[in-house]
Amino acid sequence: MRVLVAHNRYQVRGGEDAAVARDCAALERAGCAVEAIFLDNEAIDSGVARLRAAVAATHAPEGIARVMTAARRFAPDVVHVHNFFPLLSPGIHAAAKAVGYATVQTLHNYRLVCANAFLMRDRAPCELCVTGSPYQAVRFACYRGSRIGSLAVARMIDHHRRAGTWRRDVDRFVALTPFARGRFVAAGIAGDKIRIRPNGLPDPGPPVEGPRQGLLFVGRLSLEKGVLVLAEAAARAALRVTVIGEGPLAGALAGHPSLDLKGALPPDAVQAAMARAAALVVPSLWYEGLPMVVAEAFAAGTPVVASRIGALADLVDAGTTGLLAEPGDAADLAGALARIAGDPASASAMGREARAVYEREWREDVTTSALLDIYRDAVAARAADIPLAGTGA
Repeated sequence: MRVLVAHNRYQVRGGEDAAVARDCAALERAGCAVEAIFLDNEAIDSGVARLRAAVAATHAPEGIARVMTAARRFAPDVVHVHNFFPLLSPGIHAAAKAVGYATVQTLHNYRLVCANAFLMRDRAPCELCVTGSPYQAVRFACYRGSRIGSLAVARMIDHHRRAGTWRRDVDRFVALTPFARGRFVAAGIAGDKIRIRPNGLPDPGPPVEGPRQGLLFVGRLSLEKGVLVLAEAAARAALRVTVIGEGPLAGALAGHPSLDLKGALPPDAVQAAMARAAALVVPSLWYEGLPMVVAEAFAAGTPVVASRIGALADLVDAGTTGLLAEPGDAADLAGALARIAGDPASASAMGREARAVYEREWREDVTTSALLDIYRDAVAARAADIPLAGTGA
């Protein structure tokens, strides 16, 4: 299988970027020929540059040309698109289809239907644009607080919805969770084209035996991640939480008596912290795609305390692989944290079950096999869609 991967990297590297890199490496280990084309947002370093990129996002001809140049040279069986915004655009699928390549689109976030990609507004889930007009984003300035920028992104969403890009030009979609699949089906994406496949994770090895200590947060320090709620909950429970990550709220959280801010750390240090922690806390306020910190915690045999929202409510089996708390409810989260801290034996048992779930669902060989099945499905669909010569189709 020859796979061309196309991905628009983010200015601040995050879970999507890491997941794409892991997939590329896993596919190569599985014997595939892989070529990756990365477009970078580093040059989008001002308000004017952001606006220019947003306006061009509907078609992004330069990004499409770059990917297609590589495709013609590499001759892939499949073009697998991850993040397309803003330097690539959904138009890459039509370009690939015109040459005869099968295409796959991973739905890491909700950019197909939501200007800010989070399905979130005013610290709460918002689904106005799932079934309604994407131009509602302009009213609320959903994209970076800018009505002009929101108009540009809404135009991209509306154009490709009306043009039939998702119906006509994409052979298969990859949703990370059943919950995400449901939201995209509600938005009009054909359910028979969506396959559920979580991001994979190489096995870090058997979990460390012995007592665990402390609570851990790993992620972007931003509003939608619930870090302000976490700070209040930790204070209520009189517990201290180690925080690994960086983001716009780092300054506001600096010096908080219940948080130990470590900043960004290398992967091996994060993995070591996971292996030592009594639990990982994921207090998100938005519909997460598939936070890989949950997979990393489960691989380390570490239970997860998460918000009861979106996919997280399915990923964490309350009382079995971790605990759930109402999103945005600091008192409920504080109770869950106190329960973990006060019952190490129960936390340890949940960690063992979490490890079993990882081995069954998220181990790299399992998820890579599932991805190859999706590729074969996409190739078959593309072949069936090509008219035979002389048929007049």
